[in-house]
Amino acid sequence: MKKQLLTSAVLLGALGVGFLACALHTDQEWSLSERRLLAQKPVASAQTLSSGQFMTDFETYSLDQFPLREAFRSLKAELQYAIFQQKDNNGIYIVDGSLSKIEANLSESSVKGAADKLNAVQAQYLQGSKVYYAVVPDKNYYLAEANGYPHLDYDRLDAILAENLTNMERIDLYDCLGADDYYKTDSHWRQERLGAVAERIGEHLGVSVTPMDSYDQQVFDAFRGVYWGQSALSLPAEDLIYLTNDMLDGCTVYHYETGEETGIYEVENLENPDPYDVFLGGADALLTITNPNAATDRELIIFRDSFGSSLAPLLVQDYRTVTLVDLRYVSSQILDQFIDFHGQDVLFLYSPSVFNNSTMLK
Repeated sequence: MKKQLLTSAVLLGALGVGFLACALHTDQEWSLSERRLLAQKPVASAQTLSSGQFMTDFETYSLDQFPLREAFRSLKAELQYAIFQQKDNNGIYIVDGSLSKIEANLSESSVKGAADKLNAVQAQYLQGSKVYYAVVPDKNYYLAEANGYPHLDYDRLDAILAENLTNMERIDLYDCLGADDYYKTDSHWRQERLGAVAERIGEHLGVSVTPMDSYDQQVFDAFRGVYWGQSALSLPAEDLIYLTNDMLDGCTVYHYETGEETGIYEVENLENPDPYDVFLGGADALLTITNPNAATDRELIIFRDSFGSSLAPLLVQDYRTVTLVDLRYVSSQILDQFIDFHGQDVLFLYSPSVFNNSTMLK
């Protein structure tokens, strides 16, 4: 009898604590770790109650707003990795303290679709230009196979592009990088480790790039990337370093969407959920960097994804202007409304995930 009473008391106590925690809990609008909006308490109505939509929305809300949700997410992740010896959590795996996300199934039709899109842009706008393309190696290229994780068939991806991008010159970047050249908690490469990448691209374009030891390093020491939140692991913050010098300080960036003019780095974004947005302000359909101290009057257009934000500043030394186009956010059919195409150098620079999901290119 005492044992039953004790069990009942513990159960009631747990329920009471849970009820109190729920009563005192304040709903949150945003999950910093997951970088998404959290579901808010649904409003009941005759229609939502009769259709069952209210209960569906309430279940989502209760899961998103559960007290100590982040603690439970972390506990689950630690158990899966350390106790149950699972190799990944939510598709995120860890090797030597570096997180990466599994992407294993290559869509050949998507890669072909991406090549078709690039060819269409070249045919429409770039007849007088020297055109180059490069695949940004993802972190999986250096981590996955060596540690027993599935990965994309990079050789096949490159072969499809080579078969279809016959009027463009390929720039091979795979041997310019290693796993340590990426953030441990994020997918992106580290700007201060891109010297070999910038030099390789500069060699093909026929321009000089600033030596890496000529930059000053500015350090933000509280960077936690997108994989940190997705993994739910309690990993330490790391340094985000951005490079400055007098030339970059003298550059201006024009944002076509807003009409605003900024500098190369928007330092206020270091306090945002994604500090990587310090590079050129983050996601942006169309912008132009102007370098009044350029060594030549040449111009460069980069069709890019987010990796290009941290690389582009390293390529401006010999270019009067560098225009960045993100076809995920602007249709290729209207580019001539904003850009005067007249034989500029052109680089298509995309990560494997974009080639593998090319429907995002407009």
